[in-house]
Amino acid sequence: MRAEVAETRIGSSRVVLARPSTFMNESGQAVAPLLRYYDTSLDRLLVIHDEIDLPLGVLRVHFDRGSGGNNGVSSVIRSVGRKFWRVRCGVGRPPGSRQPADYVLERFGTREREEAELVMQHAADLVELFVTEGGEAARQRAGELSADLD
Repeated sequence: MRAEVAETRIGSSRVVLARPSTFMNESGQAVAPLLRYYDTSLDRLLVIHDEIDLPLGVLRVHFDRGSGGNNGVSSVIRSVGRKFWRVRCGVGRPPGSRQPADYVLERFGTREREEAELVMQHAADLVELFVTEGGEAARQRAGELSADLD
């Protein structure tokens, strides 16, 4: 298998959590076989990824969208199509002339670390809401969380 996998339950639902062990740009090579193995429909797939086009702390939930330039999401789309849910986790644009690929692989600085940890907790809460109440509920909650930042 091309991913680290954990099976658990959220409420009464069986949940499979997977972190691809492929290069990020090849994530679809891990996702497609997992969907087949677990006999899961594409609309139950939730992909969580970083997003440089959103400021640090902002979360968005989308369904059936393009990659937005994220190479890992592009790989998933090439492998399974676009009809899946996504949680976009804002990390902000790299400062100066730093390359985005290098920037997203760096550790957060001291000032950003606390905010990043809160974002990860909110993203985990969105996963739970997605499983228990569905994608639209997760989308709405992500909007509320981001509005709280204003």
